Amino acid sequence: MKGPNNQYPLNSVSKLFSVQLHFVQILTYILLLGFGLTIGIIISFYLKDCSFSLQFTQLSLSALPRTTPLPPPITKQEISNDSNDNNHSDRHIGLNWFLKPPHVKHDLDDEELLWRASMTAKIPEYPFDRVPKVAFMFLTRGPVFLAPLWEKFFKGHEGYYSVYVHSNPSYNASHPESPVFQGRRIPSKKVEWGNVNMIEAERRLLANALLDISNQRFVLLSESCIPLFNFSTVYSYLMNSTLNHVMAFDDPSSVGRGRYRIQMLPEITLRQWRKGSQWFEMNRELALEVVSDRKYFPVFQEYCTGSCYADEHYLPTFVSMKFWEGNSNRSLTWVDWSKGGPHPARIARSEINVKFLESLRSKKCKYNDNSTNACFLFARKFPPSTLSRLTNIAPEVMHF
Repeated sequence: MKGPNNQYPLNSVSKLFSVQLHFVQILTYILLLGFGLTIGIIISFYLKDCSFSLQFTQLSLSALPRTTPLPPPITKQEISNDSNDNNHSDRHIGLNWFLKPPHVKHDLDDEELLWRASMTAKIPEYPFDRVPKVAFMFLTRGPVFLAPLWEKFFKGHEGYYSVYVHSNPSYNASHPESPVFQGRRIPSKKVEWGNVNMIEAERRLLANALLDISNQRFVLLSESCIPLFNFSTVYSYLMNSTLNHVMAFDDPSSVGRGRYRIQMLPEITLRQWRKGSQWFEMNRELALEVVSDRKYFPVFQEYCTGSCYADEHYLPTFVSMKFWEGNSNRSLTWVDWSKGGPHPARIARSEINVKFLESLRSKKCKYNDNSTNACFLFARKFPPSTLSRLTNIAPEVMHF
């Protein structure tokens, strides 16, 4: 019933407003209840799904073999022993534990190994005492059959060198290894003469040697190599050298430029193509670059096959293209190519005498911009039959 001026009475308006308010409140409660139920259902499904995912992840991880178990925590007794061994009971030993060279036995594949070896510190100064070492890397088919001669060479110089051996994985030593080479075989793969997998083996050796941060110079040798000087002379020669020793030259013949593959363009041109001995010596900086190369080495892997012979061209080409300023363009390992053929001549037992070895120790060349008679520190190819004569002559000529 309307009042004056055709308006509803005040009490009627109040009742109408009260009814509408109750309706809005009820509707709000219903919406909140529905929203809460929806959120609850979603959360329930989410938690259930997370629980399932967690169980599945745990199941998957438990199915994987733990090939590299975590090391046990360092005990106080071990810390005490380490301190006593170094005669510094109050010395901080953190770096001693983390920077110890790893054992050559590991289960890293090549990709993991090269990645780990490619790491380098941005701070060049070492925050600990370090003796720089030479890494002697032997690429062999089987045993190092001249090991007794190398034993004489290394004797008394422990801590100044590291030894790494890459042999055919099928080789199973049937006799005890000499102390210097015992346990120094790295995880290896099959290597074929002239095949690119020979470079893969060289990079594998470099990568294993780089894991020891004390190794500063790296020498590639074979089982038929011998030292021409005593250890002190070789160590001083390498550590004081300002250059790397990778032989590299331009050979215009069919066994030089003739091995180039046009498919290597544009990464490698014919003008950049070089040839040289695979028996190299280099510093740590260049070794890091070699194991880290993901631009040029894949080109060799794909195209330098057959008669291309990657072991005579990859390092000479790579070093000449990128690091020629720090390279001597010569090898420190002497070989005899005078008889021709695809392989250097083998040295017969009858050829070995004082005069012959002295001639190898007195070649003229440059060393750190000065003239020297010591161009070659090593020589090959010496078969097992030469061991006894070499061992007898070594004290007189090489002053072991």
